Amino acid sequence: MNYLITVDLDKCTGCHICELACSLYNMKECNPEKSRIRIVRSEIDGLIYTIPTLCQQCETPMCMEMCPIGAIERNADTGALIVDEERCIGCRRCVNACPYGAIVVDPDTHIASKCTLCDGEPKCVEFCPKDALEYVRADRISIKKRRESIDKFLEYQKVLASSSVEREE
Repeated sequence: MNYLITVDLDKCTGCHICELACSLYNMKECNPEKSRIRIVRSEIDGLIYTIPTLCQQCETPMCMEMCPIGAIERNADTGALIVDEERCIGCRRCVNACPYGAIVVDPDTHIASKCTLCDGEPKCVEFCPKDALEYVRADRISIKKRRESIDKFLEYQKVLASSSVEREE
């Protein structure tokens, strides 16, 4: 059974509490740079946009497909894609393959790191003060909700891209 964390962009305030909860639970330190969920923030024409970025636990995971040694496997209970830290060689192929930018290679350990869904109890969801994050079974997410979420994400990306082009000119 696959599970996902969904994001309601209208509720997210960019407070970073999800990052702190994640890093504290997974890395045993309160350090947003060690978080497996990242808040991307951008200011455009005086407006601040924030979007939580995390692994979408893809049905056809490019990260897993691109790993040359098979260090990424799906957890049978949660459906989360898990990096086997003992096998990972830090080659960054998974980082380059992820369309969501949801995988990083830890600069200290040189091992890929991504959302594990906290073994079925995601701390980012638990501690989000605005309930912008929700942990749901993948088969319970309606097509409409998925499309709305993707449309919002794509619209945000377009705004960021146009802002970046304007700054370069």
